[in-house]
Amino acid sequence: MKKPFIAGNWKMHNTISGSVSLANEIRRGAGDYEDVEIVVCPVFTALASVADVLSGSNIALGAQNLFWEEKGAFTGEVSAPMLKDAGCKYVIVGHSERRKYFGETDEGVNKKIKAALRFGLLPIMCVGETLEQRNSGKALEVVSAQIKGGLSGIIGEDMAKIVVAYEPVWAIGTGVNATPQQAEEVHRYIREILEGLFTTGISREAVILYGGSVKPNNIASLIQEKDIDGALVGGASLKADAFLEIVKKAAESV
Repeated sequence: MKKPFIAGNWKMHNTISGSVSLANEIRRGAGDYEDVEIVVCPVFTALASVADVLSGSNIALGAQNLFWEEKGAFTGEVSAPMLKDAGCKYVIVGHSERRKYFGETDEGVNKKIKAALRFGLLPIMCVGETLEQRNSGKALEVVSAQIKGGLSGIIGEDMAKIVVAYEPVWAIGTGVNATPQQAEEVHRYIREILEGLFTTGISREAVILYGGSVKPNNIASLIQEKDIDGALVGGASLKADAFLEIVKKAAESV
């Protein structure tokens, strides 16, 4: 049976000292939850310091983005080897905020996923529709295009290293989360797409997270759905008690 998977995306919050403080709080409370894959994703500047805090714990470190080249004249970018060197195991790729504010495309997401895999990082690939796309009946079409574009050229062996996060854009930071039924419908559809691209076994074993206003009071109803394996948590991951409560409820679902 797959472990529940809970990742915290701290976005552009916290200085190094604030990140270290939060990581320490989470580490102190997370030791009892060995049956949950726990990941925290601080800002780039805090990665190495948070890695030191998490060393020897059951919490993995993730980054929020990467560039697809190993090195070069790419001012302001951070590469996969640099993230590995800082202590990262995971990296978020294609978050809707990256797509919205920085013009990321499915093609770019695909390059980043391949770069992450090439250097031993595990990608958390984000997909999801806007409210306009959902209201026009295009939610599944949009998610399908993002999945197929992001995973273009990926082989089955590598798919086992990729986590998919379904984050409806209209639910991110709005306080309005998809209902468990709405989320499950898309998660089930994602598995169908993965089955078509790879195999039934790979589809079944794929880890698919839900993201979008996940809180302690809704995680249990979400994770009990058949095809929801965990959550990519935003705002609630910035408070240790809230994040740990989410982890606890995920552990209780096992």
